[in-house]
Amino acid sequence: MLNLILGWLKDLPKDYVVMIVAALPVSELRGAIPLALSFGIPLMKAYWLSVIGNCIFVAPVLFLLQPVSNWLRRFWIFEKFFNWLFERTKKKADTIQKYEALGLILFVAIPLPMTGAWTGAIAASLFKIKFRYAFISIITGVLIAGAIVSSLCVLGINGWKAVTG
Repeated sequence: MLNLILGWLKDLPKDYVVMIVAALPVSELRGAIPLALSFGIPLMKAYWLSVIGNCIFVAPVLFLLQPVSNWLRRFWIFEKFFNWLFERTKKKADTIQKYEALGLILFVAIPLPMTGAWTGAIAASLFKIKFRYAFISIITGVLIAGAIVSSLCVLGINGWKAVTG
């Protein structure tokens, strides 16, 4: 799927591609930072492009998810989708419910599938965490996740260089 998306984006400047990939719920910065490094973008620039791209939709999701989902639930296909989305998010969000803002930071900061900014924003909306706490927590989690992913990428690159000479 990522290759298909990259095919659509191939004519854009590399910085834009990184930000778009970071903004996608399927890849977020976990995919954007390694992609940026593979493009030859310096680490700090890759980090900030990915963080900014990953955070672009946090505020709109926090503000609009409930009203938009309530309106769309009038149609059976969207009712089914939002039930699936919210149930899946609730299953992954025990930490958020227990610790609220701190739990949200930890949830977003762990660079694993289904634990990023998008899922964190959905969970914050579901659990009705106040906007300012949710927004700050998600951004903090994204910053930490970006540092973790960047560190792992550098370790991987340096390890590869050490092995291959």
